[in-house]
Amino acid sequence: MLKDWTLFEKVWLLVFTGINIFLFFAWDDTLIGLISSITGMLCVVLVAKGKISNYYFGIIQTGTYAYISYTYGLYGEAMLNGIFYFPLQFIGIYYWKKNQIGQGTLGEDVAVKRLTKKQWVWLSVIMVISSAVYAEILHLIGGQQVRIDSVAVVLSIIAQILMVKRFAEQWALWIMVNVLSILLWAITLFQSGGNDYNMLVMWSAFLINSIYGYINWIKMSQKQGVAKAA
Repeated sequence: MLKDWTLFEKVWLLVFTGINIFLFFAWDDTLIGLISSITGMLCVVLVAKGKISNYYFGIIQTGTYAYISYTYGLYGEAMLNGIFYFPLQFIGIYYWKKNQIGQGTLGEDVAVKRLTKKQWVWLSVIMVISSAVYAEILHLIGGQQVRIDSVAVVLSIIAQILMVKRFAEQWALWIMVNVLSILLWAITLFQSGGNDYNMLVMWSAFLINSIYGYINWIKMSQKQGVAKAA
């Protein structure tokens, strides 16, 4: 599995896995939090590498993360992962296998696409309107941190769709999602006194990986001869 991994990818996975295991024993973190964090890290680094196998780890991560989010009253995160992310893992497997290219120049499995400027404009409008509407819905059902939660959820949905459709620009949205999610969990754990610090470690690892993923997918698109956004 690790034979075509770069040194950065190996060190990234080793360091953050070590931190997660340390927190599990030292701070009495939950086992489900540990499982969610480690499978999540494996999922995102495999996405960054353009590997179809990311979805198999994603199935485990989205299911466990939905449960954890629900227990903390983060209903937007719970619904996003349980109702949207989880079934989309199976759809992602189908679409990525359908567009499989064998072995790319950087070890990727699939062909990469790029967004146009017009598509970016439409996405921006959709994100603003959807975030405002969803914040009101979360407020009505008694959710916590509804503004941050709603923006993170809307960005995540669009990023996940771009991921399934193999657009490199998914990573720009994932960077924003990860920053918001770190803030969301930091506030939630501080206010609730919870022990699932694995969630902070996981999202911090995701943030670093999303920056790396953006760089790597741009390289893949260039190697594959994909035109830049016009």
